[in-house]
Amino acid sequence: MIGLGQVQDFCAVAGAIKDATALSDLMAEITKAMGFRHYALVHHVDLKPAVRSVHIVDYPQDWVERFQARRLYASDPIHRASHRTNVGFAWSAVQSIISLTAADRSILAEAYEAGLGDGFTVPAHIPGELNGSCSFAMAAGEMLDHRQLPFVQLVGSFAFEAARKISRIHAPQSECPSLTERQAECVALVARGKTDWEISQILGIGQETVIQHVKDARDRYGVTKRTLLAIRALFEGQISFADVFGR
Repeated sequence: MIGLGQVQDFCAVAGAIKDATALSDLMAEITKAMGFRHYALVHHVDLKPAVRSVHIVDYPQDWVERFQARRLYASDPIHRASHRTNVGFAWSAVQSIISLTAADRSILAEAYEAGLGDGFTVPAHIPGELNGSCSFAMAAGEMLDHRQLPFVQLVGSFAFEAARKISRIHAPQSECPSLTERQAECVALVARGKTDWEISQILGIGQETVIQHVKDARDRYGVTKRTLLAIRALFEGQISFADVFGR
Protein backbone atom coordinates (compact mmCIF):
# COMPACT_ATOMS: atom_id res chain seq x y z
CA MET A 1 0.00 0.00 0.00
CA ILE A 2 1.33 3.41 -0.95
CA GLY A 3 1.33 6.52 1.22
CA LEU A 4 0.80 10.23 0.66
CA GLY A 5 4.52 10.87 0.26
CA GLN A 6 4.76 8.45 -2.67
CA VAL A 7 1.73 10.07 -4.30
CA GLN A 8 3.26 13.53 -3.91
CA ASP A 9 6.54 12.33 -5.42
CA PHE A 10 4.69 10.74 -8.34
CA CYS A 11 2.69 13.90 -9.04
CA ALA A 12 5.82 16.06 -9.00
CA VAL A 13 7.69 13.82 -11.43
CA ALA A 14 4.67 13.26 -13.70
CA GLY A 15 4.14 17.00 -14.02
CA ALA A 16 7.64 17.47 -15.40
CA ILE A 17 7.72 14.51 -17.82
CA LYS A 18 7.99 15.42 -21.51
CA ASP A 19 7.68 12.13 -23.39
CA ALA A 20 5.48 9.04 -23.40
CA THR A 21 8.32 6.59 -22.76
CA ALA A 22 9.31 8.28 -19.53
CA LEU A 23 5.67 8.42 -18.44
CA SER A 24 5.24 4.74 -19.27
CA ASP A 25 8.24 3.87 -17.07
CA LEU A 26 6.87 6.00 -14.24
CA MET A 27 3.45 4.39 -14.56
CA ALA A 28 4.99 0.91 -14.40
CA GLU A 29 6.77 1.86 -11.19
CA ILE A 30 3.74 3.37 -9.40
CA THR A 31 1.45 0.59 -10.66
CA LYS A 32 3.66 -2.02 -9.03
CA ALA A 33 3.96 0.06 -5.83
CA MET A 34 0.16 0.19 -5.55
CA GLY A 35 -0.12 -3.58 -5.95
CA PHE A 36 -1.64 -3.53 -9.44
CA ARG A 37 -0.37 -5.50 -12.43
CA HIS A 38 -1.53 -3.37 -15.37
CA TYR A 39 -2.45 0.21 -16.27
CA ALA A 40 -4.07 2.08 -19.16
CA LEU A 41 -4.14 5.78 -20.00
CA VAL A 42 -6.54 6.21 -22.90
CA HIS A 43 -9.00 8.48 -24.63
CA HIS A 44 -12.22 6.63 -25.40
CA VAL A 45 -11.95 6.71 -29.15
CA ASP A 46 -11.03 4.00 -31.63
CA LEU A 47 -7.50 4.64 -32.85
CA LYS A 48 -7.24 6.31 -36.23
CA PRO A 49 -4.26 7.98 -37.90
CA ALA A 50 -6.15 11.28 -38.06
CA VAL A 51 -6.98 11.29 -34.35
CA ARG A 52 -4.29 12.34 -31.89
CA SER A 53 -5.26 10.79 -28.59
CA VAL A 54 -3.84 9.50 -25.33
CA HIS A 55 -2.96 5.81 -25.59
CA ILE A 56 -0.39 4.46 -23.12
CA VAL A 57 -1.42 0.91 -22.25
CA ASP A 58 0.16 -1.96 -20.34
CA TYR A 59 -2.60 -4.59 -20.62
CA PRO A 60 -2.02 -8.16 -21.85
CA GLN A 61 -1.13 -7.80 -25.53
CA ASP A 62 -3.69 -10.35 -26.68
CA TRP A 63 -6.48 -8.36 -25.03
CA VAL A 64 -5.20 -5.06 -26.44
CA GLU A 65 -5.24 -6.49 -29.96
CA ARG A 66 -8.76 -7.90 -29.58
CA PHE A 67 -9.99 -4.65 -28.02
CA GLN A 68 -8.65 -2.59 -30.91
CA ALA A 69 -9.81 -5.02 -33.61
CA ARG A 70 -13.37 -4.89 -32.27
CA ARG A 71 -13.26 -1.09 -31.81
CA LEU A 72 -14.43 -1.23 -28.20
CA TYR A 73 -13.04 2.07 -26.92
CA ALA A 74 -16.39 3.90 -27.00
CA SER A 75 -18.62 0.94 -26.09
CA ASP A 76 -16.55 -0.77 -23.41
CA PRO A 77 -18.69 -0.97 -20.21
CA ILE A 78 -15.92 0.38 -17.97
CA HIS A 79 -15.42 3.35 -20.28
CA ARG A 80 -19.17 3.98 -20.47
CA ALA A 81 -19.48 3.83 -16.70
CA SER A 82 -16.70 6.41 -16.38
CA HIS A 83 -18.87 8.84 -18.37
CA ARG A 84 -21.44 8.72 -15.58
CA THR A 85 -19.21 9.78 -12.68
CA ASN A 86 -16.42 12.20 -11.81
CA VAL A 87 -14.71 9.98 -9.23
CA GLY A 88 -12.89 6.69 -9.56
CA PHE A 89 -14.68 3.39 -9.16
CA ALA A 90 -13.84 -0.27 -8.76
CA TRP A 91 -14.73 -2.43 -11.74
CA SER A 92 -16.61 -4.78 -9.42
CA ALA A 93 -19.05 -1.92 -8.79
CA VAL A 94 -19.68 -1.07 -12.46
CA GLN A 95 -23.21 -2.50 -12.45
CA SER A 96 -24.17 0.06 -9.80
CA ILE A 97 -23.28 2.81 -12.29
CA ILE A 98 -24.69 1.48 -15.55
CA SER A 99 -27.01 -1.34 -16.55
CA LEU A 100 -24.94 -4.15 -18.01
CA THR A 101 -26.09 -5.83 -21.19
CA ALA A 102 -25.28 -9.40 -22.17
CA ALA A 103 -22.61 -7.99 -24.50
CA ASP A 104 -21.11 -5.97 -21.63
CA ARG A 105 -20.90 -9.03 -19.41
CA SER A 106 -19.26 -10.94 -22.25
CA ILE A 107 -16.60 -8.23 -22.65
CA LEU A 108 -15.85 -8.25 -18.91
CA ALA A 109 -15.62 -12.05 -18.91
CA GLU A 110 -13.24 -12.01 -21.88
CA ALA A 111 -11.06 -9.42 -20.14
CA TYR A 112 -10.88 -11.65 -17.07
CA GLU A 113 -9.92 -14.64 -19.16
CA ALA A 114 -7.20 -12.51 -20.77
CA GLY A 115 -5.70 -11.86 -17.33
CA LEU A 116 -7.43 -8.69 -16.09
CA GLY A 117 -9.03 -9.07 -12.67
CA ASP A 118 -10.71 -6.34 -10.64
CA GLY A 119 -9.55 -2.81 -11.34
CA PHE A 120 -10.03 0.87 -10.58
CA THR A 121 -10.80 3.53 -13.19
CA VAL A 122 -10.36 7.29 -12.78
CA PRO A 123 -12.49 9.29 -15.28
CA ALA A 124 -11.03 12.24 -17.19
CA HIS A 125 -13.62 14.67 -18.54
CA ILE A 126 -12.60 17.99 -20.09
CA PRO A 127 -15.22 19.99 -22.02
CA GLY A 128 -14.36 20.19 -25.71
CA GLU A 129 -12.05 17.18 -25.58
CA LEU A 130 -12.44 13.43 -25.89
CA ASN A 131 -13.51 11.52 -22.79
CA GLY A 132 -10.73 9.49 -21.27
CA SER A 133 -9.59 7.62 -18.18
CA CYS A 134 -6.72 6.15 -16.23
CA SER A 135 -7.26 2.55 -15.17
CA PHE A 136 -5.30 0.16 -12.98
CA ALA A 137 -5.98 -3.58 -13.00
CA MET A 138 -5.18 -6.52 -10.77
CA ALA A 139 -4.31 -9.90 -12.23
CA ALA A 140 -7.24 -12.27 -12.52
CA GLY A 141 -8.03 -13.76 -9.12
CA GLU A 142 -6.22 -11.08 -7.06
CA MET A 143 -8.04 -8.91 -4.50
CA LEU A 144 -8.28 -5.12 -4.79
CA ASP A 145 -7.03 -3.18 -1.73
CA HIS A 146 -9.85 -0.68 -1.19
CA ARG A 147 -7.99 1.17 1.58
CA GLN A 148 -5.64 2.90 -0.85
CA LEU A 149 -8.18 3.86 -3.53
CA PRO A 150 -8.24 7.59 -2.55
CA PHE A 151 -4.51 7.65 -3.30
CA VAL A 152 -5.07 5.73 -6.55
CA GLN A 153 -7.62 8.43 -7.52
CA LEU A 154 -4.95 11.12 -7.13
CA VAL A 155 -2.35 9.13 -9.06
CA GLY A 156 -4.79 8.45 -11.89
CA SER A 157 -5.81 12.10 -12.21
CA PHE A 158 -2.24 13.40 -12.38
CA ALA A 159 -1.16 10.57 -14.68
CA PHE A 160 -3.84 11.35 -17.24
CA GLU A 161 -3.05 15.06 -17.14
CA ALA A 162 0.59 14.25 -17.84
CA ALA A 163 -0.39 12.01 -20.77
CA ARG A 164 -2.79 14.65 -22.06
CA LYS A 165 -0.05 17.28 -22.13
CA ILE A 166 2.34 14.94 -23.88
CA SER A 167 -0.20 14.05 -26.57
CA ARG A 168 -0.95 17.74 -27.21
CA ILE A 169 -4.54 16.70 -27.77
CA HIS A 170 -5.89 20.04 -26.54
CA ALA A 171 -5.96 22.11 -29.71
CA PRO A 172 -6.22 25.92 -29.75
CA GLN A 173 -9.77 27.14 -29.40
CA SER A 174 -9.89 28.24 -33.01
CA GLU A 175 -9.24 24.63 -34.10
CA CYS A 176 -11.78 23.05 -31.74
CA PRO A 177 -15.37 23.81 -32.80
CA SER A 178 -17.86 24.33 -30.00
CA LEU A 179 -21.65 24.25 -29.99
CA THR A 180 -24.02 26.68 -28.36
CA GLU A 181 -26.14 25.32 -25.52
CA ARG A 182 -29.22 25.09 -27.78
CA GLN A 183 -27.23 23.42 -30.58
CA ALA A 184 -25.90 20.84 -28.12
CA GLU A 185 -29.44 20.11 -26.92
CA CYS A 186 -30.58 19.57 -30.49
CA VAL A 187 -27.59 17.37 -31.34
CA ALA A 188 -28.13 15.23 -28.24
CA LEU A 189 -31.71 14.62 -29.35
CA VAL A 190 -30.52 13.91 -32.89
CA ALA A 191 -28.25 11.27 -31.36
CA ARG A 192 -31.32 9.76 -29.71
CA GLY A 193 -32.87 9.36 -33.14
CA LYS A 194 -35.42 12.17 -32.80
CA THR A 195 -36.78 13.95 -35.87
CA ASP A 196 -36.68 17.73 -36.21
CA TRP A 197 -40.41 17.87 -35.42
CA GLU A 198 -39.97 15.72 -32.30
CA ILE A 199 -37.06 17.87 -31.14
CA SER A 200 -39.16 21.01 -31.59
CA GLN A 201 -41.89 19.52 -29.40
CA ILE A 202 -39.44 18.45 -26.70
CA LEU A 203 -37.61 21.78 -26.55
CA GLY A 204 -40.67 23.96 -27.15
CA ILE A 205 -39.24 25.75 -30.19
CA GLY A 206 -40.21 25.89 -33.87
CA GLN A 207 -39.28 23.10 -36.24
CA GLU A 208 -37.54 25.56 -38.57
CA THR A 209 -35.46 26.75 -35.63
CA VAL A 210 -34.41 23.17 -34.91
CA ILE A 211 -33.47 22.65 -38.57
CA GLN A 212 -31.30 25.77 -38.44
CA HIS A 213 -29.60 24.74 -35.19
CA VAL A 214 -28.77 21.31 -36.60
CA LYS A 215 -27.52 22.83 -39.87
CA ASP A 216 -25.31 25.29 -37.97
CA ALA A 217 -23.91 22.45 -35.88
CA ARG A 218 -23.15 20.39 -39.00
CA ASP A 219 -21.43 23.40 -40.55
CA ARG A 220 -19.25 23.88 -37.47
CA TYR A 221 -17.98 20.31 -37.73
CA GLY A 222 -17.90 20.22 -41.52
CA VAL A 223 -20.16 17.16 -41.80
CA THR A 224 -23.32 16.58 -43.81
CA LYS A 225 -24.92 13.59 -42.09
CA ARG A 226 -26.77 13.67 -38.78
CA THR A 227 -25.05 10.47 -37.64
CA LEU A 228 -21.59 11.95 -38.19
CA LEU A 229 -22.68 15.11 -36.36
CA ALA A 230 -23.67 13.09 -33.30
CA ILE A 231 -20.41 11.09 -33.39
CA ARG A 232 -18.25 14.22 -33.66
CA ALA A 233 -20.12 15.93 -30.84
CA LEU A 234 -19.60 12.86 -28.63
CA PHE A 235 -15.91 12.57 -29.45
CA GLU A 236 -15.33 16.30 -28.90
CA GLY A 237 -17.11 16.20 -25.54
CA GLN A 238 -19.88 18.61 -26.62
CA ILE A 239 -22.44 15.98 -25.60
CA SER A 240 -22.01 12.89 -23.43
CA PHE A 241 -23.32 9.35 -23.52
CA ALA A 242 -25.52 10.36 -20.57
CA ASP A 243 -27.13 13.01 -22.82
CA VAL A 244 -27.84 10.35 -25.44
CA PHE A 245 -28.90 7.42 -23.31
CA GLY A 246 -30.52 9.37 -20.50
CA ARG A 247 -29.64 9.77 -16.86
